[in-house]
Amino acid sequence: MSLYILPKERLPGFVDNLRAGFRVVGPVRTETGYAFDAIHSADELALDYPTTILPPKKYLLPQRETLFAFHTGTDEQGARQIDVQPAFEDVQPTVILGVHTCDMHGIMLYDKVFTEGYRDEHYVARREQTYIVGIECLRPCDDASFCKDMGTLTAPPVYDLHMTAVDGMYLIDTGTEKGERLLLSNVEVHLATTEDIRRLSQTLSAKWPHFRHRLKMTKDQIPSLMTINYGSNIWDTLGERCLACGSCTNVCPTCFCFDVQDEVELNMSDGRRSRIWDSCQLHEFALVAGGHNFRGSKASRVRHRMMRKGKYIQQVHSITGCTGCGRCQRACLVDITIPGTLNALYDEMQIDLNPAATGA
Repeated sequence: MSLYILPKERLPGFVDNLRAGFRVVGPVRTETGYAFDAIHSADELALDYPTTILPPKKYLLPQRETLFAFHTGTDEQGARQIDVQPAFEDVQPTVILGVHTCDMHGIMLYDKVFTEGYRDEHYVARREQTYIVGIECLRPCDDASFCKDMGTLTAPPVYDLHMTAVDGMYLIDTGTEKGERLLLSNVEVHLATTEDIRRLSQTLSAKWPHFRHRLKMTKDQIPSLMTINYGSNIWDTLGERCLACGSCTNVCPTCFCFDVQDEVELNMSDGRRSRIWDSCQLHEFALVAGGHNFRGSKASRVRHRMMRKGKYIQQVHSITGCTGCGRCQRACLVDITIPGTLNALYDEMQIDLNPAATGA
């Protein structure tokens, strides 16, 4: 892949050309902050945004989607029949502009979750029609961010194009062949020179001091920390504060739990099966037949979420379960934070965090 130069004054033309053949979404300013939304004009695009309320995952895993429609009836002999037709709603060529590196790490996790083992065709259909255009973060979003701690401050290999603002231009790294074709067919660019590459290197090196560490341990120590502190009293303290509202999971770029609902029309013959975002922080999430709840207390649900972010996802998919974006901290009404929880667990214990020593 190659590195290209796009003068900033050509960006509006690039966006307009993309809109002719794609749904283009990107960060826009709203009354309550920034959000990924459809771009109708290049003037709406806010590439210098701090962060968005929701991650761009909503374009790959919608908040509600129909999986299939069904019809029941009888044949000529009176035998019961059912016809099932898969539904692929809102699958269209889409360019997501201005994705931060932390959110790209979330997309990398989704790519593994929904394609390895059981292949989720609904996710795959959208993913194959989606172009990821990243933007390099040169400043922290705000004090809630801890992407440097989680190792998500550099772009993972999921982008088609990745942009870095340097003076009056964007240096664009092409991550895939389809991304390079997208760029070259929609805007005039030229290859970066040796001097351009040197300036890019200087820009990337200069950004690191602006990002501070918030954790008292390294990300590689977190799984061991979670294992050792599974029985900590801190979970009870957090459970007393938690409102069980689910805001933290709704805004998370790595949460992918959903509920499945069947909806039947009044004729009792037609219906659909849909999935909607769900939250492990809700009381009903682990409720099963007979009224038993595997995680009936808020303390157990808070612990489960933290264990998924700090250990479980890492164990299964070898990718961090938390990107350090800080959205859950901004959304939480009672100030329960991942850095605060991890640091409290760290302070509570006086034991070696070597993963090999604990078997984590």
